[in-house]
Amino acid sequence: MRYRRACPPVDCRDRLDQNRRVAYFRDEAEVYECIGRLLESVLEDEELAARFQRANTVIQFRYSDPDAQITLRLIDGEDPRADLGPTELEAEVVMSMTADVAHRFWLGEVNVTVALARGQMRAKGPVAKILRLVPAVKPVFPRYRALLEEAGREDLLDLAAPAAQ
Repeated sequence: MRYRRACPPVDCRDRLDQNRRVAYFRDEAEVYECIGRLLESVLEDEELAARFQRANTVIQFRYSDPDAQITLRLIDGEDPRADLGPTELEAEVVMSMTADVAHRFWLGEVNVTVALARGQMRAKGPVAKILRLVPAVKPVFPRYRALLEEAGREDLLDLAAPAAQ
């Protein structure tokens, strides 16, 4: 018996190129302009800063594609602080992910538990402190969207929508 192909063979590399998309951020400066500015604004808001400080830790977000890092000092009784880029602060909790996953997370499109299970996010440090932060971030999602709109970065909102999971 002979088999006929319904369509010509496709080179897998062609398929990868079709599925490849452009990253949300061109460079680390854009990460800091968007996500960094968001986190600075959170720490400037007394109510939100107090919610974040309940974690009583120093957390560092390590992003790749492009490489960037944001470190937050969230210690009870101390002024909150956000360092964009290199810092002398020693992180107790480290969250690692691509900048694209971070962008979608701050838009409220990424479930932390699912992302950790899929390996899209990696967490290092005391689990209890990480879990204390999860409920504190939900009110930040609309703030990030508004910040992007105010900055004229609707392009980042348009790009994120199809990638939502």
